[in-house]
Amino acid sequence: MRNFLLELFDDCLSRTYRESENGASWDVSRRGEVLFLFFQHSHGLVDWLNNLDFISAPYKEMSPEWRCHGGFLRVWKSVKPLVEPFILDPSISKIVTVGYSHGAALAVLCHEFAYYRRPELRQSIEGYGFGCPRVLYGCLPPDIAERWDRFYVIRNLDDLVTHLPPRTFGFCHVGNLVTVGKVGRYSAIDAHRPENYRWELSFLSENKSSLAKE
Repeated sequence: MRNFLLELFDDCLSRTYRESENGASWDVSRRGEVLFLFFQHSHGLVDWLNNLDFISAPYKEMSPEWRCHGGFLRVWKSVKPLVEPFILDPSISKIVTVGYSHGAALAVLCHEFAYYRRPELRQSIEGYGFGCPRVLYGCLPPDIAERWDRFYVIRNLDDLVTHLPPRTFGFCHVGNLVTVGKVGRYSAIDAHRPENYRWELSFLSENKSSLAKE
């Protein structure tokens, strides 16, 4: 997994992103029958205002209802109609969502959308959120939580962003938590910096990584 994660992260950082309403920055890449959807980290005031909108909101009218971070949901609603045609393309056989920081939160929601809209591809839909904040709210029913069984949250251990919003506010990570780095190596802010993620990913190997549900 080491080289794959580092390559994905580098690709996510180096892309030229398309802009949409509410500060959403996204891009797509097709490699054969594999669709990659990338989401950029925070890079402006609008992004930060959305990041700090911790109020939970219902994702959509459905039963059972599930709720998520209202600011991230607002951004995702702006980009969803733009990426939907790529996701629904019948010639696609695999979908990979990738994001860093603010973009990782969008990757979480995009992953679920792809899972929901392309049921025939569910075993071939993967997601990777580097430095990902908590997006989902409350205790999710198992049939909802399983939608992220193939989503990976990559956390540099002391990264403050990956611990926000606080669990005491009712928010949680979904999918699989992959930890890199070492406790105390960085400050909470420095642990989130892209250069330090790159450094830790360059040393990551399968026998050193920690895979767990939070």
